[in-house]
Amino acid sequence: MKIIKSSLFVALVVGVLSVSSIASDSHNNAEEICKGFGPQTPRDIDNIFGENDTVFSLAPSSKNMNLCNIHFHKNAEHKSKYFSIYAGEGSHGYDSGYKCNISKNLSASELKPTKEKICQSKHGDLVPGDTIEVHWVFTTCDVKPGESLSSCVSKSCANPNLRVETHVFTLVNDSSALDFNELSYDGNIVNGLHQPKALPKNTGKAVEFTGSTTGPSYSDSKCSPYQVSWSVHPKCAKIDINSVGKWCASGNVFKEDHAHGVRKLVTDSKLLSEIK
Repeated sequence: MKIIKSSLFVALVVGVLSVSSIASDSHNNAEEICKGFGPQTPRDIDNIFGENDTVFSLAPSSKNMNLCNIHFHKNAEHKSKYFSIYAGEGSHGYDSGYKCNISKNLSASELKPTKEKICQSKHGDLVPGDTIEVHWVFTTCDVKPGESLSSCVSKSCANPNLRVETHVFTLVNDSSALDFNELSYDGNIVNGLHQPKALPKNTGKAVEFTGSTTGPSYSDSKCSPYQVSWSVHPKCAKIDINSVGKWCASGNVFKEDHAHGVRKLVTDSKLLSEIK
């Protein structure tokens, strides 16, 4: 990431973690498209076409970077053929975005209501059958994982490369499904770098592309100026909703306790990079 400046402390926190406008597939009017900005995110990862001519190098492999933050969004911010069910209009970025296709074919036991409210917030809680998109954020800065994306930079490292490892899940009431806590951090160090304990291996090969931060501060008419490398895995996996609830309630180092909203899907080719 070549141009991120010290203002990233504020911009990333506001830009990515907060809720956004509702997701849809419609284009903005031509006169509303912002100009002079780099490629934007989120996108349909099955559409490789992009006309944005701002070029910057992809960040290193996440294995060679420090994990700095984990957070998740209710419904998928991105879209693929495996998470393509439009969630609706919603409000303030909630109850919008996309749902996993497999969420329509769950068993009665997988959809059994939980005994407790899961990751409850003023916008509601999570229930079996919901979709979440999880972001594992990595930085080239020498920092420790922590609260919000301000943990990804420091006073001595205000211009890092950032990579977001992205996986999409359907929540099921099934203890045999993936355990979210096994995909978290808990102080895990590998070769001197902060790393998640594991990442899912059943969500397909990641689609890599250059893009931006997301969030309510940005839209097709108000673009994010920041440069981020994305690794979005194209398939959904089932994850135990009770494990997600435990993580929200555990007082994790990221101080995450609820799902965030989504940014409107970017569809105009002028705002997208080419996926190579």
